[in-house]
Amino acid sequence: MKKITLIALLFLISTVSTIAQTSTVKLKESKATVDAVPTQVLPVVEFDSIHFAKSSEMLDEDLYWTIIANSLKDNLPQEDREIILANEVEKLSPKEIIGFRLRTDKLLYDTYTSNLWCAAFLMNDGTTDASSFDYFRCWLISQGKETFYKAVANPDSLVNLLKEGQTTYEFEGFWFVAMNAFLNKTNHEIYAYIDYDTFVTNDENYPLINFTWSVDEPKTMEKICPILFKKLWKK
Repeated sequence: MKKITLIALLFLISTVSTIAQTSTVKLKESKATVDAVPTQVLPVVEFDSIHFAKSSEMLDEDLYWTIIANSLKDNLPQEDREIILANEVEKLSPKEIIGFRLRTDKLLYDTYTSNLWCAAFLMNDGTTDASSFDYFRCWLISQGKETFYKAVANPDSLVNLLKEGQTTYEFEGFWFVAMNAFLNKTNHEIYAYIDYDTFVTNDENYPLINFTWSVDEPKTMEKICPILFKKLWKK
């Protein structure tokens, strides 16, 4: 009787051990399967660089200014705004990214004027070179639609954007937002896909400026930007 009981006990122990081992293996296999499932599958964007037609179409103006406005919401430092702008523009299609660049080029073209250069000179502590003027206008665009068009009509309106201790009002990185977004999206340079034969309002075709002011005649600057002149002219 004891022998039968012992055999039964050994059989029971063996059965329990086998079940436990099987459960452990299944648990490991289940965990491995779960771990193998990606948490997010991002869509792959294919860019047909051979058949993609060059574009001369600007981005819809309302969409353009909406992207600018969204980057202004949290009053972030300029470096952070550049990242936000690049990320937002990269969400557009390749053609729309080109359109963002062309819209920027058109706005820069339209603001290549003597009066705004006078404002830039005063606000940037007497800087007069063309690159600085380009980056000043990039900064102006980045301030949003309302500020931009007010300044076009009256450069003196920019007095409201002056900050204590700030002597430079430029946004160089804004110039490169669309270029970087297009490169990240397509792995190609944006300029190869812009139709410059049709789109001519760009920096290659800026008109000659007839300057109506001179540093040697401060009164001519005061006439254009009397408020800015009063606040900023130091000579």
